[in-house]
Amino acid sequence: MFPPRMKRLFTTSIFLVIAASVFFVHQASALTVSPAKIEVAGDPGSVLKGTIRVYNEQEKEQTLYTSFENFEPNDDSGTPRFIGAEGGLATWFTAEPTLTVGADEETELTYRISIPADTEPGGYFAAIFLGNQPPATAEGQVSIGGRIGILVLLRVNGDVPEEGGILDFDTESGKRWYTTPPVSFTYRFSNLGGDRVVPSGTLDLTNTFGMNRASLDANQSKGSVLPGSARRFSQDWSVRDQETPSGFFANVGAQFKNFHLGWYTATLNLTWGVSDQVSTERLSFFIFPWQLVITILIIFVLVIFILKVAGKRYRAALIREIKQQQAIAIEEE
Repeated sequence: MFPPRMKRLFTTSIFLVIAASVFFVHQASALTVSPAKIEVAGDPGSVLKGTIRVYNEQEKEQTLYTSFENFEPNDDSGTPRFIGAEGGLATWFTAEPTLTVGADEETELTYRISIPADTEPGGYFAAIFLGNQPPATAEGQVSIGGRIGILVLLRVNGDVPEEGGILDFDTESGKRWYTTPPVSFTYRFSNLGGDRVVPSGTLDLTNTFGMNRASLDANQSKGSVLPGSARRFSQDWSVRDQETPSGFFANVGAQFKNFHLGWYTATLNLTWGVSDQVSTERLSFFIFPWQLVITILIIFVLVIFILKVAGKRYRAALIREIKQQQAIAIEEE
């Protein structure tokens, strides 16, 4: 755990963007680095090499200082918690301690990962930091400044145990009754194995008649679950171009445009791990568009009432006409 002072420092001065799953450009302190996440694998005793591209957007030269820290899960949101460099992957790195980047120029930082020969197979996780101040070198010393972090996810090859699965699957706040989509789903996935896993699969929605109404990507962000932790994932079933209605008649319009009625079943199908293990969970919920139903009933009652009144008037007019014709016929006789 970080001391309170270090936590405040992280909150106010560290600019770190975490890449969930894809390659993208990371910006902070007028610097751009790529990739923002490094995924590598190697055997015990091997040495891995790589490069990080660094672009200086400022109009003056910058000197950057390299440092390394291990990280572990902080909570079920997937946010990492950095725990220093006492052992583990953070101590296997070697790189130039400083890097000078000219104004509006790009350069590369070369790093090496030397995996000890006696390393147990599994996942190891750390970050490479580039900061504008030298890293702390003594206990109690604090480095003031901004840092950019690049996550490194290392798998040491070998027989890595895989165990875990879906802990829970539910709608938001356990809600079971809706008037119309959207419907928000959450699930937590537990990883009890030796390396990170990236669950993949679908969240399928079927109606009362078993017809498929939607198929959602269960892990669209390709988020990882680190070993010995659980992570929460969220997914929304929404309708394209749907806006949140405000007011009774707005709800009626939304329910008419995207009509859903009856019991729906959500089935979460996940595969994960090198061995493609499978986890499945289901839940049911009910959609009843009561504003639309009430409006239809009111319209139906009004139509019946109008038809009855019109029918009575028509019959009365018809009777009057028949009586008039009868009167005329009697006069003619």
